[in-house]
Amino acid sequence: MKKILFLLLIIANLFSSSVYGQSRLEHPPIPEESPAEEKVAIVTLPTKLTQSEIQRLLEPYPDVKLRYIFEHALTGFSIKGSNESIRELSKSNQVATISPVNTYKVEKVEENIRIIGGETVRGYFDLKDHRLTGKGIKVGVIDTGIDYTHPDLRRSYGGGRDLVDSDDDPMETKSYIGQNTLHGTHVAGVIAANGRITGVAPDAKIIAYRALGPGGTGTTEQVIAAIDAAIKDKVDILNLSLGNTINGPDLPISLALNKAVDSGIVAVTSSGNSGPNMWTVGSPGTASKAISVGASTPPLKIPYVNIDGVEEAIRLEPMQGAILWDLDRSYQIAFGGLGKKEELKNVKGKVALIERGEITFTEKAMNAHEAGAKAVIIYNNTKGSFIGNLEGKVDIPVATVSKNIGLSIKKLIKNSTPYVRTHLIEEKDLMADFSSRGPVTSTWEIKPDVVAPGVAINSTIPGGYLALQGTSMAAPHVAGACALIKQAHPDWGPDEIKASIMNTAKPIRDEKGNPYSTYVQGAGRIQVDAAINTNTLVSPASLQFGKFKISDQQHEHTQYITIRNVGERAEKYSISVPKSAKGIKWEVPLSFTVGPNEKKKIAINMSVDPSVFNKKIQDGHLELQAGSQSISIPYLYVLEEPNYPRVMGFDFGLGDQKGTYRYEVYLPGGAEEFGIALFDPDNFRFIGFLDWKRNVSKGMVKEEVKPENLPMPGVYLAKVFAIKAGQEDTIETAIMIINR
Repeated sequence: MKKILFLLLIIANLFSSSVYGQSRLEHPPIPEESPAEEKVAIVTLPTKLTQSEIQRLLEPYPDVKLRYIFEHALTGFSIKGSNESIRELSKSNQVATISPVNTYKVEKVEENIRIIGGETVRGYFDLKDHRLTGKGIKVGVIDTGIDYTHPDLRRSYGGGRDLVDSDDDPMETKSYIGQNTLHGTHVAGVIAANGRITGVAPDAKIIAYRALGPGGTGTTEQVIAAIDAAIKDKVDILNLSLGNTINGPDLPISLALNKAVDSGIVAVTSSGNSGPNMWTVGSPGTASKAISVGASTPPLKIPYVNIDGVEEAIRLEPMQGAILWDLDRSYQIAFGGLGKKEELKNVKGKVALIERGEITFTEKAMNAHEAGAKAVIIYNNTKGSFIGNLEGKVDIPVATVSKNIGLSIKKLIKNSTPYVRTHLIEEKDLMADFSSRGPVTSTWEIKPDVVAPGVAINSTIPGGYLALQGTSMAAPHVAGACALIKQAHPDWGPDEIKASIMNTAKPIRDEKGNPYSTYVQGAGRIQVDAAINTNTLVSPASLQFGKFKISDQQHEHTQYITIRNVGERAEKYSISVPKSAKGIKWEVPLSFTVGPNEKKKIAINMSVDPSVFNKKIQDGHLELQAGSQSISIPYLYVLEEPNYPRVMGFDFGLGDQKGTYRYEVYLPGGAEEFGIALFDPDNFRFIGFLDWKRNVSKGMVKEEVKPENLPMPGVYLAKVFAIKAGQEDTIETAIMIINR
């Protein structure tokens, strides 16, 4: 069964694009996934086997075909065959794991460059005053390809591979009915545009891996094949603006990225666009050794409006692609329905309030402009706020608000004649609501590691330029920064470069001045100049003290950090722990000195009395004073079983045998009880259980449902639930049974 777990390739609220492959078995292209009677899977091995040894391993299963042998990213290979044969193969002691192939998809210079360089950056220079531009550094971009004919990218393009069409032409998808792509070109421009706009590392060479084809679909197999190719090509930096909804450290793509880091590549990936809730970071943003990047705001002029009858100013969210909201006087606000032409007869000379839905944002805005409106506010038709994108030029400002605010304004309009007054406030270094949060389930690691600008980022697209937003736009800022650091310090490996980025990041605060949690911002917003010129590297750059249980007799956990002096003179170091708090005790060494080019490993001991804490997630920062430099080290620990979602990533479809169906679902911590309950969607009458079981192990659950266990053909409401440690979580979705 083809897995339909979408990995969002991370433009918030925009288009799609996705994945590829080039086989090394005589180098044929990876074939498209077969129909429902066959399955594609990734096989990992405890020890490396030759091709002939793999063929012998597969001999007892004549229907299983070998597709791709991974040379670098994983110890293993991919196969296609019946579910029954693959299940039997999984029992072999020569096989470590067999994982389903997931489908990947893209989601839908300037102040952003200035802010990460220290506000007044004149370019980047090392301590010897050598200008840094990324020259000599190869940055691999696994994406939709790039438009290498773009005038801003011609000098940066260093070749690549098209793993969709199996050739050496990684051009973006063009002239494919309704499924053109632009994502990879935008990402490449943030890293290394060199023309009308300038990327972070304009002289770096972009090696493009067109892994994502028309419409943006593809598989885990193809993404891993791209990572494998990048390792073989010996790129220095690898950017994957990819992310899915499964928060687990053990998915194959996360493991493959870890292997890339082990081979000497700095791997950078976006954390995801599923925020603002906790536990939303997804693979590969969960990869332990990669740099996972969340999205913050660059300096932006944000419009706030005062409306008659509303006590507090309302913050507007400008639409991407819209002109600046800078109305210089008060305007009446009028309701314009859904923004259809016939509903906009009363908006001339006014601000039009329009409900989201039925027609595109661009159509709504253009209709309002034609009707004489001065500006447009679109309110959400579901709970919460949203950020949208205009697909064409509109000559009036367009912004969004939440459903609650929109309905409140609509009510005012019905009962009075309210006016709107605008004032602009500059905001920067705020977390984007859409940016996925951590921590990572089961390992309790802090992710994202850092944040970078990911809102209103102007960059290259085929045929021009466009401002987009998403953690897809944040990650290439970090990839470009890593290229500069690598140029300045060619002897530094992935661990040193990651440490420099995190050690020098700036912790940021919300609108009220409160610091964001470590699992929201990691170490903070990157500061490239500070990372280049740091004299001290601390690794690991964040600390996970694991899980404390009230039933434990010993509530002490110890982590070790290595402090490396990369400067030219001895440095004195001291560690400041958080202010004394009831229930927690720290033990750290007294001040100490480390000589130039020397390092010292020290222990950080934490003792906790879990009974005095109510929150299941505890986090904060340790401060290392390194001469005149202060390094903030984020830490996190959890109590008992925290409140992560007990069930994720459910998928259901036809099985491999006639009349059967298969489901797959991810249980981050396992489950004491798991089930799939079916209901009549019309009257919610309980029909029965599609499956039910106790004491299920953590990880991906894959089951085939036989015809005799299926309900009658029809559409059902499925409630997928998992219970652990007193917490139950559910996924509700419609499923269809077409045969038995």
